[in-house]
Amino acid sequence: MVNVLCLMHRRITSIVLIYNHRDNSIYYNMNMKKHFILICGLVLSLSACSVKQSQYKFQDPDLSVDERVSDLISRLTIEEKISQMMNNAPAIEHLGIPAYNWWNEALHGVARSPYPATSFPQAIGMAATWNLDAIHQMAEYVSDEGRAIYHDSSKKGKTGIFLGLTYWTPNINIFRDPRWGRGQETYGEDPFLTGSIGASFVRGLQGNDPVYLKASACAKHFAVHSGPEWNRHTYNAEVSNFDLWDTYLPAFKELIVDAKVTGVMCAYNAFFGQPCCGNDILMMDILKNQWHFDGYVTSDCGAIDDFYRTHKTHPDAAAASAGAVLHGTDCECGNSYQALADALGNGLLTEEDIDASLKRLFRIRFRLGMFDPDDRVPYARTPISVLESPEHKAHALRMAQQSIVLLRNENNLLPLNKQQIKKIAVAGPNADSESVLLANYYGYPTEVTTLLEGIKAKAGNDVEVIYEKGVNLTDDYVFTSAYNEALFTYDGKPGFKADYYQNLQREGTPGLSRIEKKVDYQWGDGQNITDSIITRRMSASWSTVFAPDETKEVCFELKADDWAELYIDGIKQEKTGNINAFYLLKAEKEKSYKIDIYYRQYADNAEISFDMGTLRRAHAKEVAAALKDADVIIFAGGISAKVEGEEMGVVIDGFRRGDRTSIDLPGVQKELLKELKATGKPVVFVLMTGSAIGLGWESENIPAIVNAWYGGQAGGQAIADVLFGDYNPGGRLPVTFYRSVDDLPDFEDYSMANRTYRYFRGTPVYPFGYGLSYTSFRYSEPDVTPAASQSVQVKATLTNTGNRDGDEVVQLYVSNKRDFTTPIRALKGFKRIHLKAGESRTIEFTLTPEDLSVVNASGHPEPMKGEVNISIGGGQPSALSLAGQQCTQKNITL
Repeated sequence: MVNVLCLMHRRITSIVLIYNHRDNSIYYNMNMKKHFILICGLVLSLSACSVKQSQYKFQDPDLSVDERVSDLISRLTIEEKISQMMNNAPAIEHLGIPAYNWWNEALHGVARSPYPATSFPQAIGMAATWNLDAIHQMAEYVSDEGRAIYHDSSKKGKTGIFLGLTYWTPNINIFRDPRWGRGQETYGEDPFLTGSIGASFVRGLQGNDPVYLKASACAKHFAVHSGPEWNRHTYNAEVSNFDLWDTYLPAFKELIVDAKVTGVMCAYNAFFGQPCCGNDILMMDILKNQWHFDGYVTSDCGAIDDFYRTHKTHPDAAAASAGAVLHGTDCECGNSYQALADALGNGLLTEEDIDASLKRLFRIRFRLGMFDPDDRVPYARTPISVLESPEHKAHALRMAQQSIVLLRNENNLLPLNKQQIKKIAVAGPNADSESVLLANYYGYPTEVTTLLEGIKAKAGNDVEVIYEKGVNLTDDYVFTSAYNEALFTYDGKPGFKADYYQNLQREGTPGLSRIEKKVDYQWGDGQNITDSIITRRMSASWSTVFAPDETKEVCFELKADDWAELYIDGIKQEKTGNINAFYLLKAEKEKSYKIDIYYRQYADNAEISFDMGTLRRAHAKEVAAALKDADVIIFAGGISAKVEGEEMGVVIDGFRRGDRTSIDLPGVQKELLKELKATGKPVVFVLMTGSAIGLGWESENIPAIVNAWYGGQAGGQAIADVLFGDYNPGGRLPVTFYRSVDDLPDFEDYSMANRTYRYFRGTPVYPFGYGLSYTSFRYSEPDVTPAASQSVQVKATLTNTGNRDGDEVVQLYVSNKRDFTTPIRALKGFKRIHLKAGESRTIEFTLTPEDLSVVNASGHPEPMKGEVNISIGGGQPSALSLAGQQCTQKNITL
């Protein structure tokens, strides 16, 4: 209530007072001529009140979002409108609109940020937990950290990339082929599992406030996109209506229609001859007309350029930009939309088309509370102390533990008994690597525990742990660090002369020059090195003089993201090794060598590290001989994001531009595993990977195999917990482990025939849904009964029959053979259940009419009919003999 005691004025046309009951404030608008006005006083019947001026309607938080958005857009010039449709939207100062960069990442934790952030397991590892509650909680923690970063950086006037609240995640493409390098970013090969996990993630990230979004999630890459990486800018995907609606679209529908994801990213590739971001079928018919999506769409970065540069479907940037906007691509990650002014001038689209996209974009920003007082936005008070909080770190460990899949455990070799072991040998390229745990799209946690560190901590003082790397990921070069700071000086001072430039060519006067003891940095995107230098589109050089203290061959190792070169005495050095950058020097005592390092950083994570030591060619027999006296040998191998990922430069045997050409374990690792087995000592293979590995030989010869994925900051501790029995593994495979690429169709064939567990007719090494435990479970005969609304209820009693507490992932599969193609079986329900030893619990599922339908050849759903097989158990029914897991089945007639 507002009481006006005295108001004196001359010729005031109107005065409007608005009391906002939510934050005890008054907004006032006046329309008057330039005459004297006097307000004698206002007495407010409030305990506390602040007076604010709302100059424009869009600044009034009591109006509807749509009304505010329309008002804001009406005040923009056409140039300003276009500027707001690119990911790096500039400030519009005369309206008080701050700059905003739409691009941020949070695949498995806030990524690429200059702030420390909790790193959870890579997405494929999250999927292996089969735990929707854990994933929802993780997404809540991620958005907590994102909110804290956004508000802290905004208060400091920083509005750049990787600081905002619009996260371009999750990746819900179907991991149809294990060769795809970005499959690690997905939730696996199954549409139901992917949709369920993705929806849980979205709900956790976006929050549940009725007015404000906590953050904005983005379902990508829409659609029919899953490699190869090397031709993603030219590839034209064509699939049947059956495959489109049975495999490629269900997860997107789940997130868009049911979970209400607020963002969608369209893919690089074309679909039936049209780029995905300008596609009639995907963007107009399905996304807009059928699903009524009302959020915003962003292009993948540079995807609009592909319209006219690689797909050749449009003549120039203006036509490409117009085509994308007319198909509903509201935000461009790139620069082609600068040509929208030309497109308008040429009549390719109208200002109303521009306004339609702007409304969708600004609606998101308003829903995020970016134009409202902090005291109205519940998430704006998230403190910076939530970053890496104890609760978040504990959950990162819990998820890493739950993601681990026990693939083989011959004669119950695991868990290891510390009372019976005196010496443990640890070997392998991933044993003491932090980077393998962080995968791709990662942030920088303060602490990362490697497997070697986890084992040492677990073993304590009573068990000796020896370590021999033994082999690199893909070659036999083994580098041993022996860095000595005293051997590097500049102008008589220890260290390196560092010069930093805020340009890519080291031009002009450095923005920062200083002496640094060592070159070893990890920066988030845009992080301040000093007030005048940030780590984006920058370059640097380090100069020193190396004076060896003895005559011998030394090796320098140079790691860089994005780019670095090493010069010795003015000569550019050529690297040794196929993925690591090793540089050999035959150093002579009493000589000195001028060392220059040149570095260039474009965007994203910024890393540079220079080390010195020795390099040797390892021989598998010699490595095995050095470890044979141990009681048990733990080999940590697999692959890493150094060789599988997004459009990479790696082209070596077995790998091509981020993808794989073979799914075998790299040959040098298999050779060493064979020699370790030949020692006669028990061997535990800890596999770290983001995709399926063809473990034909390993599954028959190595007694214990643990699949640990890329486990995040707590990955090493989690694996050690499993190895020593402090955690009972319960993870399940979200992908099929085939024997070799010979089992697979051509990588570029998007037909689902003979792909994934739903259509693969061969025998895998390890099937989808597979995983062992240190305990055992039994299922009762399922009770299948009709339920309301044409649903079917399935019940079974689950009992932990072993002597350890443990988790069981209960999986429900349905199969219905018809006169057209249907899945061999399809996942329709799952629950991760924890049972104490001897405990029983009744498990219930409800199969809805949608669950009890199949997709016909035209791509339309139709009810199942005839005999329907329903199975419930710890895996697929066909995998029982292999898994040692029980499953019960029942046939019903519909």
